Amino acid sequence: MLLLGSATATSTAPPAAFFDRWADMATWPEWDTAVSWARLDGPFAEGTTGTLKPAGGPKVRFVIETLVPDREFTDRSSLPGAHLVIRHRVAPAADGTCRIDVTVSLGGPLARLWRPVLAKGVGTSTPAGLDRLVEVVERDIATAR
Repeated sequence: MLLLGSATATSTAPPAAFFDRWADMATWPEWDTAVSWARLDGPFAEGTTGTLKPAGGPKVRFVIETLVPDREFTDRSSLPGAHLVIRHRVAPAADGTCRIDVTVSLGGPLARLWRPVLAKGVGTSTPAGLDRLVEVVERDIATAR
């Protein structure tokens, strides 16, 4: 697997708040400018498929490969000769905060050909999207108080 991008953030919001935002894929464009829209074909569960439309790119089918509620999920998109794997993790920390990690990797026989096409966009959009997600989740928590 080739690493295309990663991002890490911390937040005072609970892990479940991030997981709720990830599960509600219709809201992804609110915090991720690299996504025009995203939708699931069923519940937010392991094995569920969906479609995502990247900003400026063609629609991409994906499947939720793994899911541990309120902890992590991994989705996998198929590309000709390659696959894009995005791992989303959130974990509570001892000090009451939580740590959020997103890692984007590319695999398959044509991964090295896809890397130059995807790397620059993923490298910048992954940290920016995570930063915006933290802002949105923390705003939602503050507004609910």
